[in-house]
Amino acid sequence: MQMESKRYIAVDLGAESGRVMLGTVSQDKVVLEEVHRFGNGPIEVDGSLHWDFAKTLAEIKAGIKKAVQQTGGEVACIGVDSWGVDFGLLDAEGWLLEDPYNYRDSRTDGMLEKAFEIVGKRAIYDRTGIQFMQLNTLYQLLAMQQSGDPVLKQAQTLLFTADLYAYHLCGKPYAEYSLASTSQLLDMKTGQWADDLFEKLKLPRDIMPPVTQPGTVVGELTEAAAAEFSSPRIPVAAIGSHDTASAVAAVPASGEGGWAYLSCGTWSLLGVEIAAPVINDETFDYQFTNEGGVDGTIRLLKNIMGLWLVQECRRQWQTEGQDLSYAEITQMARNATPFAAYIDPSHSDFLSPGQMPEKINQYLAKTGQDKINDKGTMIRSILESLALNYAWVLQQIEDLTGNPIETLHLVGGGIQNQLLCQFTADATGKKVVAGPIEATATGNILMQAKATGQVESMQQIRQIVRNSFDVKEYLPKDISVWQAQSEKYKPIS
Repeated sequence: MQMESKRYIAVDLGAESGRVMLGTVSQDKVVLEEVHRFGNGPIEVDGSLHWDFAKTLAEIKAGIKKAVQQTGGEVACIGVDSWGVDFGLLDAEGWLLEDPYNYRDSRTDGMLEKAFEIVGKRAIYDRTGIQFMQLNTLYQLLAMQQSGDPVLKQAQTLLFTADLYAYHLCGKPYAEYSLASTSQLLDMKTGQWADDLFEKLKLPRDIMPPVTQPGTVVGELTEAAAAEFSSPRIPVAAIGSHDTASAVAAVPASGEGGWAYLSCGTWSLLGVEIAAPVINDETFDYQFTNEGGVDGTIRLLKNIMGLWLVQECRRQWQTEGQDLSYAEITQMARNATPFAAYIDPSHSDFLSPGQMPEKINQYLAKTGQDKINDKGTMIRSILESLALNYAWVLQQIEDLTGNPIETLHLVGGGIQNQLLCQFTADATGKKVVAGPIEATATGNILMQAKATGQVESMQQIRQIVRNSFDVKEYLPKDISVWQAQSEKYKPIS
């Protein structure tokens, strides 16, 4: 018997842009359509970086209204995904107290050291299993607490980014598990808030909403929202609301041997899907993170800065009067001298926006390397360094799990950079399978289908993905050359 097709709306928020996607799910396929796209960069307010909440909410609503009109209101569910760690604070009446801070804001400078002084670095890791990055929610809240920020004192509820926008659609406050896990405030062994960390750091535990598992229908559009969209009160689901959780749900893995995933965009997240968190001396030393996944899984991974460096170089050159497309700078990189420099893409010098080519040259000078003046060489050095970093992390994953990786699945917008895909195959010595590009939106939609009962399992979800999207394979070339470069790269990292 043929399964009825249903339509879903995915709100997919990224650090550069957001989209509202319409997905049609049938028995064996999903078809995506982009309904609305909008810019989503940070704004500066009194010297601090924030997100423009009202603008983004208006864009989301405009996109949902378009999607509802296209379907005649026949929408089975809505889901929202976003990046992790950032949050909004609500007052007792449920109003947002201020525009949420952007994770690249400098207020968290020095907060890692402060937290270690109060609690201890290993104690934090043993409880949360999360990679130490100063942008984590823990350090954002600690910065507010240490400065006596009055907004924190007024706050009654904390909502992570995707959950904050979902709340403004359905009126239900919750903390979706995969997003909550990025905060470094969740006990990854219990899946609940780490009460002792809140107590020791003097952070307000009572503002944290209940943790909700991905694949849960949490409510439906409020009457006001439904009226605004001229729609029924459509269900709203907590999906894998962290964008990487949704992207990994859409990895088209099947019965092949060991596989890893690389969600490739502004950030690169490289890891494996496992059944339970791995928190031990090795993961602590390697600085691996255990983030919540869908369907009871853990994403054991490493966060790597990703194509942010390329994006920021291009943005800087635009301000200097050279409006180069990504295709143009990639072609320049293809023609440039190989292995001119080695960069740690996750170095703290590269976290904040602005003047990226200058920051890279300052880093090269500090590490005893020659500065780069040619744009193509700079982009090539970034891409080569990313690929070498992926190889380094993949080797650590094999060491940690004891399982060889045969296939590396690349998903996300970054796979449109075919040069990076080939470099990744070359550096890792693995078969790279690239696709789908729209992994996050696909996972968002298919987890809605699971939440509403249209699909039954992750196996069915991944079969639908395999049926729906073409992938491209990259096989490694020049393995001995890249292995030699890898030996040079490790000390720079």
